[in-house]
Amino acid sequence: MFRTFSYACTVLYRRFSHYTSGRLNQWGLSFGTLFFVIYVGKHPGCTQSELTAALHLDWGHSQRTVLKLVESGFLHREKDGRAYRLTLSEKGQQAFAASHQVFFDWDEQALANLTPDERTQLVNLLYKALGRGPRPGPL
Repeated sequence: MFRTFSYACTVLYRRFSHYTSGRLNQWGLSFGTLFFVIYVGKHPGCTQSELTAALHLDWGHSQRTVLKLVESGFLHREKDGRAYRLTLSEKGQQAFAASHQVFFDWDEQALANLTPDERTQLVNLLYKALGRGPRPGPL
């Protein structure tokens, strides 16, 4: 097949999406909602505008997803002046903790054929391609 960076990224994205969906289905989360829970877990009290900008989403999609996560018991949304502040519920905190393990498990599976030095080099090069500095610390 194609031997391009874009093709490799697309295949890895699809594999990761499938893997996470299978693992997070037990929590009632999808691949798309996972990143909302992670962002709010790392930034408790953030506004929906901050979340929308950080995830590079349009407002309508963000609004629908936040409301879905509030209704399904993952998020709390409290009015603070003109903005809504988002925090994780107890259910959201449990899903947040479980989601971190999904990332670590995926890394182990996807990078199993690489040495520790190759893993570090690959991740550092990907961060460089993203316009960011090298990732600090070991993988």
